[in-house]
Amino acid sequence: MTVIENLLLVHLGTFTLVLGRVGALVMTAPIFGSKAIPVVGRALITVMISLLVTPLLARHAPVDITKLLVFSKLLLSEVLIGLLLGFGITILLSGIQLTGQIISQLGGTALADVFDPNVDENVSVFSQFFYFLTLAMFVLLDGHRVTMDALLDTFSHLPPGEASLGVSYVETLTTLLGQSFVLGIRAAAPAMTALLLATLVLGLIGRTLPQINILAVGFSVNALLSLGCLFTSIGVVAWAFPQQTSTALDLLTNTLQSTNEASAASR
Repeated sequence: MTVIENLLLVHLGTFTLVLGRVGALVMTAPIFGSKAIPVVGRALITVMISLLVTPLLARHAPVDITKLLVFSKLLLSEVLIGLLLGFGITILLSGIQLTGQIISQLGGTALADVFDPNVDENVSVFSQFFYFLTLAMFVLLDGHRVTMDALLDTFSHLPPGEASLGVSYVETLTTLLGQSFVLGIRAAAPAMTALLLATLVLGLIGRTLPQINILAVGFSVNALLSLGCLFTSIGVVAWAFPQQTSTALDLLTNTLQSTNEASAASR
């Protein structure tokens, strides 16, 4: 065999593990995992990043691909690391969509749901609005670059083949899911309060003046109030989302570092 073939065989295992970690993040992270990017495009991004990263890991011991069971376990660990980073950020964006869903339900605009190809189901117009708002904020805050930097940093903390499966991954995603729910409720709190008070007032008016068509009046009032609450919630999202994103990235980084320490202690 030629020298190039020997090098390919030696580094094939490392490249495959890097491909699994990068591919899992590219397929799930915001911006990168959007269905607006074709699958072929995402695959090319994954392969290009993996080809750039693999030579930098040449100082580490090569990964043996002949032991399929052991290699499959290592590959699963790499995929879980990528999924942890990708889903960790995506979960926060889903929490902001919850804000729009709450406003739509309370404001009576849920009938105007539209189909979202990213989740393959109908979502409210306000949910879509908040999703694109947070996506724009994510880009303006260089979130896509920070996410990719976090991925590349994992290769220095957790080289391919040295990561181990841990319950901490599930615990971290559960924590982020709770934080996402809290973020959605915090952003929707002003709108929830205003719309519930408006519903209460309209109910009292309907009981006091039954001759008024409270249903027609209520739709108009709730629609106008929903628009006002929408702009109020934008300020809350702009204030809370960057803080929550920073907290989430710190949590993900600490989880991966603790996994590295646990793996080093077990060896």
